[in-house]
Amino acid sequence: MFQIDEIKLDIPQAEVIYYPSFFKLSEANYYYNLLLKRIPWQQDDITVFGKTYKQPRLTALFGNNKKPYSYSNITMHPHLFTTELEEIKAKIENKLNIKFTSCLANLYRDGKDSNGWHADNEKALGKNPSIASVSFGEDRFFHLKHKANKNLRRKILLKNGSLLIMKGETQEHWLHQIAKTKTYKNPRVNLTFRIIK
Repeated sequence: MFQIDEIKLDIPQAEVIYYPSFFKLSEANYYYNLLLKRIPWQQDDITVFGKTYKQPRLTALFGNNKKPYSYSNITMHPHLFTTELEEIKAKIENKLNIKFTSCLANLYRDGKDSNGWHADNEKALGKNPSIASVSFGEDRFFHLKHKANKNLRRKILLKNGSLLIMKGETQEHWLHQIAKTKTYKNPRVNLTFRIIK
């Protein structure tokens, strides 16, 4: 039987759990190729400190309700969940015993695409949200740093088919990012399942 390894990160004021092989390699590759082609990827303008530029990755929002999701002066309106997204969501929900309403999909086309330091602490997610992040395709490093103690940092290599869970006080006390890199060249599809209140 396929065994799912569980790694709990030993960091204060956070609950972060990593499953390096949540999906078998054959499953991960199957979903990667499907999602890359079928998701209606878009590139939004993002405004930071009064300057507007193209977001350095492509995104799409899916939901089982019509609730929009706003972050960094971007408001996204959801598409209906596709069959493959429902399958992926169901597998995660069965493992965690959590029902997610929405999925923000991210496409990092190569190492130049990134996501700067931030916390998923929008009001729509409520206090202490649970966020499940699935990775398909290229491996990328996921960086964490504590908001108050900048010496507290962690880095995890998110592998093809992996699942990362952030819950509890993580968003209140920690920031995370996917940094630019010259090491990784191929696309990475990232699905972040969340509950929009």
